[in-house]
Amino acid sequence: GLVIDGRTLEHVLHDSLQNIFLELTEKCRAVVCCQATPLQKSVLVKLVRSKLRAMTLAVGDGANDVSMIQVADTGVGISGQEGMQAVMASDFAISQFRHLRKLLLVHGHWCYTRLTNMVLYYFYKNVAYVNLLFWYQFFCGFSGTSMTDYWILILFNLLFTSVPPIIYGVLDKDVSAEILMELPQLYKM
Repeated sequence: GLVIDGRTLEHVLHDSLQNIFLELTEKCRAVVCCQATPLQKSVLVKLVRSKLRAMTLAVGDGANDVSMIQVADTGVGISGQEGMQAVMASDFAISQFRHLRKLLLVHGHWCYTRLTNMVLYYFYKNVAYVNLLFWYQFFCGFSGTSMTDYWILILFNLLFTSVPPIIYGVLDKDVSAEILMELPQLYKM
């Protein structure tokens, strides 16, 4: 890992040392910046996002972390002694830092799985409906006649677009939380 303080980070963020710093950080498993200003934190996250084209996760617990949390792809706020500013600016909120592992490994895995399956479901639903309309046009001689009333189309989209994702989102857990916590390698898939 690499530990860097705020004064050193100030020198590193200048254009001349950015590339060297990024090469060094790519070889490290973790980079910890301590005693950095809020501006330095947000600039560092922007630098990693733009130059390394990496997904960024920012974790903070106070008002000085708000700009970093907002710049990152995913922001996690920890509610604690420093107030609720970080929580209000974040995508996810946890009560203690130790809950971050479960948030990433368990809920992150389930969220990714659910989203990918929902995208496939929406494609399937729309392809099925468009194919039905396409073949109906052969039946009616391409006259442009509507196959269904508008209220049936509204009910179709309501029932097949909102109800299954809600049920799927609540009930689907492809792997149990215990297994996901024991085998973090599953998150890589």
